[in-house]
Formats: sequence, C-alpha cells, structure tokens
Amino acid sequence: MENLALIDSFSEFKDDKLIDRVTLMAILEDVFRNALKKKFGDDDNFDIIINPDKGDLEIWRNRIVVADGEVEEPNQEISLTAARKIEPDFEVGEDVSEEVKLIDLGRRAILALRQNLISKIHEHDNTNIYKQFKDLIGDIYTAEVHHIRHKAIILLDDEGNEIILPKEKQIPSDFFRKGDNVRGIIENVELKGSKPGIIMSRTSPLFLEKLFEQEIPEVFDGLISVKKVVRIPGEKAKVAVDSYDDRIDPVGACVGMKGSRIHGIVRELGNENIDVINYTNNLQLYITRALSPAKVTSIKIDEENKRAEVILKPEEVSKAIGRGGHNIRLAGQLTGYEIDVFREGAEEDVELTEFSDEIDKWIIDELSKAGLDTAKSVLEQDVVDLVKRTDLEEETINEVIRILREEFEE
Repeated sequence: MENLALIDSFSEFKDDKLIDRVTLMAILEDVFRNALKKKFGDDDNFDIIINPDKGDLEIWRNRIVVADGEVEEPNQEISLTAARKIEPDFEVGEDVSEEVKLIDLGRRAILALRQNLISKIHEHDNTNIYKQFKDLIGDIYTAEVHHIRHKAIILLDDEGNEIILPKEKQIPSDFFRKGDNVRGIIENVELKGSKPGIIMSRTSPLFLEKLFEQEIPEVFDGLISVKKVVRIPGEKAKVAVDSYDDRIDPVGACVGMKGSRIHGIVRELGNENIDVINYTNNLQLYITRALSPAKVTSIKIDEENKRAEVILKPEEVSKAIGRGGHNIRLAGQLTGYEIDVFREGAEEDVELTEFSDEIDKWIIDELSKAGLDTAKSVLEQDVVDLVKRTDLEEETINEVIRILREEFEE
C-alpha cells in the first residue's frame, strides 16, 4: 500500500516516545477507527492490521453480497455486480473483504488523522508523566532553572519535564539564575486539560523533614524519628525529634559537632534558624522545650481549651517571644497549644487594651502580633528593637511609650 508520511512516522513515534508495542497499536487502531467512522458512518465491519515496527498498515472492509438493486446499507452491503469486479465467482449471501486505501479517505482526512495520532501520543505521554509525578508527591526533587517569570520559576528535569516553582512556594531569600539546580519537594500534580501541572515547594514543612532524612543518616535509617516540623520559611523553624534507642541523643545527632550536620540544611533554606528539640509526651516539658531558648519559670495548662499560661522572668520574655513573635508562634504550632506569656510580678501590669481611648486599635494589634500586650512588656523594650519587631514607625512607638509612662507609671 502507499507508504505515506503517516505510516513512515509509526516507528518514529515508537522510538521517540518509548511507547510499548501493544500501547502504540491500540492508539493507532483507535485513531484509524475514528477516521473510518467519519468517512463511512460505522467501523464495526472493518479489520485493521498494523505492523508498527515496519510501518505497514492494512484496512479491510467486510460486506455481504446482495442482488443488484437491493443495496440498502452501502457500508454493510455490496451489489453482486460490484462484488464480481473484485472476484468473478462471488454469489449472493457471501462475504466480501475489500482493502481500503488510505488515499481513499481523502487528503484532508489523512492530515486530520496524522494530527489526531500526534495528539493521542502526547495525551499518552502526559498521562504517564502525571502518574509518574503523582507517585513522587512529598519527595525531594531536583531540576534546573529554565525560565524566570514574575510569579514563578519554570524548571526542567533531565527528561525535559516542566516543573513550576511558584513565587509563594519560594523562600523569601531565594535567588536563582538560569541554569541553577533547585531542590524542593513535589507538592502537587494536577491535570490542566491534558497537560500535567507539576508544582514544587521549598516552603513546605515537609521539605525540611525530607532534608533531615536526606542529610542525617540516623533519620534515614529510622533510628531517629522526626515527630513534627513547623516553619516560617527563611526565618525560623522548630523540629521535634525522638529516638527509640536511649543510647542515641536525637538532638545531638541531628545538629552534629559544632552544627556540622545541620549546617547544610540551614544553608539550603537561606540561613533559616532551626531549633531542634527533644520530643516528649510530658506536655509541660514539651512546651518548655518548644519555647527555647527562653527559660520558663512555671506553666499552667488548660487542656480543655488547649491553652498554656507561661510565667517567665522579665529578661526571658523577649527570648520566648522572639523577633517578630516568631518563636512563640512556632512553639504554639509545634505543641498545638495557644501560649500566653506572663512576667513574674505582672500583677501590677496593665493590658494594652486598657489604653484603647488613647492608642489606636491597629497600633495595639501590631504590638500584640509581636507578643507585646501589656504596658510593661512595651516599656521594657528598646525603641530600636520595637521598630525591628513591628511595622510601626519610631515616631509612633515613642508616642505609645509616652502615653504608657504618663498613665501607667503615675
């Protein structure tokens, strides 16, 4: 039969796309049957014989011989005269098999057929890629920066698969150039139309957990388990670890001598400050450890409402809260408890909300975000430190301090 470009491309598709023989034959037959349906209205009486290795294709149409003038279904029936042109000894009621040439389908149909074949091959590839990356969700993956856009970085892996690293999934200090290798976890895979969208993340707590598995042998081997990870990407993280072997110090093993083991992880995360703490079922001890580096004086726990009142010496309060309130926020996320900090001798203190007539609510809210919700907590801070820990201007902070001193220190 005519060796058309469509047939020539069979083996090319098979080699380029690494499609197995059975799958390729199924795709080819499906494409040709669709073309036959369009041309003849039905494909039930057609036999399609394909040899994708050689590029051979044969299409045979099977019809029943009927008497001249009695043809009612041209696709299913053939007149006796027409049948005898194929083979002179045919009789009424016999089956006739006649080869259909590709050229008989028409040039436009052949072009559409080739386009449909390419589309089906791509659809098959995309389905395979989707399945491949669906199995990789939650795993660390490395790809190269191909294109940098305003809202995302487009990465390509060694097989040419496109992976998207959105802006919000990047660590704030991340800076990549074309050609750089980027590590992250495969966070999500979704089919957009027929094309898979593969999303990478560097901000997920799971990325930090997987880095521990990758960089610390005892975690990889299961001797140390990572119980929980919480992060403020690029700023601070807390990791609770535990060991079932009393001979192993899980924190020491994760941090390493002079921080040697965790240093690579910190560098990968843009110098994110990582606190590694020993996990324990003792809730008071767990909250105490979670508030590290602050030293806690005492804790009162309300299990029903998941709240903890923590008493600290005045000089420990800022450590417990941390820059921008990061430390206390992460401690709360790690333990699952809302943590309220109180200073020793705070009976004489006054809540900032008591000054709502003189201080705007948005200013009080901004100070509260930094863990400063009493008059003393603000007055004990340096103005420069308050500017760093909040979004307030120095002039605004000075005015707040003036009001507090006038009212609170009378």
